[in-house]
Amino acid sequence: MQAMILAAGFGTRLLPHTLLRPKPLFPIVNQPLLLLTIRHLQRIGCDHIIVNCHHLGQQVSDLLAGIAGVTVLPEETILGTGGGLRGALPLLRDEPLLVSNGDIYHSFDLRQLYERHAAAGRPVSLAMHDYPRFSNVRVEDGRVRDFAGRTERNCKAFTGIHVLNPEILEGIAPRRYSCILDRYRQLLAAGVDIAAVEVEGYWTDMGTPEDYLGLHGGLLTGAVPRWPEMGELAGAPFLLERGSAVPTDLHCEDWCCLGDVEIGRNIRLTRVVAWDGVRIAGGSRLSDVLLSA
Repeated sequence: MQAMILAAGFGTRLLPHTLLRPKPLFPIVNQPLLLLTIRHLQRIGCDHIIVNCHHLGQQVSDLLAGIAGVTVLPEETILGTGGGLRGALPLLRDEPLLVSNGDIYHSFDLRQLYERHAAAGRPVSLAMHDYPRFSNVRVEDGRVRDFAGRTERNCKAFTGIHVLNPEILEGIAPRRYSCILDRYRQLLAAGVDIAAVEVEGYWTDMGTPEDYLGLHGGLLTGAVPRWPEMGELAGAPFLLERGSAVPTDLHCEDWCCLGDVEIGRNIRLTRVVAWDGVRIAGGSRLSDVLLSA
């Protein structure tokens, strides 16, 4: 199996944190999401994985250097989802391509999605989810009817996960910015069927600080299924990076996830994520916040 992870975006809704790290490198339970996603794809059988990058792209290249079966594809100018996939065309094998946005976490069976695509014989299969906040694709009888751009009856949310036959990318102009949904609209206008595969389970696009914190809360409390790649979360729902010096008077409530941080005395934390390098001053009272450094 081959896959591509789209990891080039700017992540503007997560500013100022994305000035420090590209969104796919945000740590999830103290591990970069991108690395967890690659391991997850490898576990289900993907032996050829392409990752594009642009914003703070050197961080992506450095993280993935030397990982067998992974190719990093830098973009000098950002090309969008369509242009990014078109740029990868020369690197693709003659087999379906599993595509995933680099900022999502889910509990879907991607192997089953891939196999259903291969069996259906359609050029594109989109993983669709019942998620009212983003349900703006009209679906009927297992097919995409319209990218409505608004929530209405019979609409589902496109998860950012899809399987496509690489030849459809030839219809995208090379080295130009484009959205893959524009290519899919072209296919629909030409009478080409696009499969809508409804998937069940947990999904988030981690697009805002609230989404990011909510994902951590779910993972640490067990409300959200954990990928095996995360390993055992010893100490959950209060996860602290091993080796961190923790004062005896640190008080955590509900859940917390702390990286390699410097912690002062007499601190109370409630639903806090702190990245490596953060210093939390003594006497702090913090809740529902992401601390980056």
